[in-house]
Amino acid sequence: MTSIEFKRMVEKEAKPLRQYAYQLTRNVEDSNDLVQETMLKAFTYQDKFESGTNLKGWLYTIMKNTFINNYRRMVKRNTFIDQTDNDYYLDSVSPLVKNQGEQKFIGNDIDEAIHKLPLSLSKPFTMNVKGFKYHEIAEILRIPIGTVKTRIFVARRQLRQSLASYGRMYGYSKIEMEMA
Repeated sequence: MTSIEFKRMVEKEAKPLRQYAYQLTRNVEDSNDLVQETMLKAFTYQDKFESGTNLKGWLYTIMKNTFINNYRRMVKRNTFIDQTDNDYYLDSVSPLVKNQGEQKFIGNDIDEAIHKLPLSLSKPFTMNVKGFKYHEIAEILRIPIGTVKTRIFVARRQLRQSLASYGRMYGYSKIEMEMA
């Protein structure tokens, strides 16, 4: 096969390659770069292609391998070595320390909402949160198990209402909140 024939065959596959590249990269510019790099490798390694075999499959394999190698190179570039006593590989993209201030405020608001509940509701609810089973709560408080379940249900409903602003802030819809 001559170089001109090979070039024509490769150029016929440009549009499907461009579509496949976009599926891999999800970015027009990156997909164009990937197609260009694939074409360059195809022409560079033309002598490796065996005439009569599947050209499209060969080009797709080149593109997939090029994409994987580029991805690995990018991940490696975003990793750095911490030079402390032990060498750990840290991913530089993720934050190392999370801000716990907001969680502290939320926790305080939850505690306050629980303390505002009547004792008949807050006691079974807090015992349930601490891991007690319904029958254990019923024995300790000397009330029927059905009453324990009802009081915990009512406590949850009242807490859900008093803490609804947090539910909206964190994207819980009214339906999801009623099911919880």
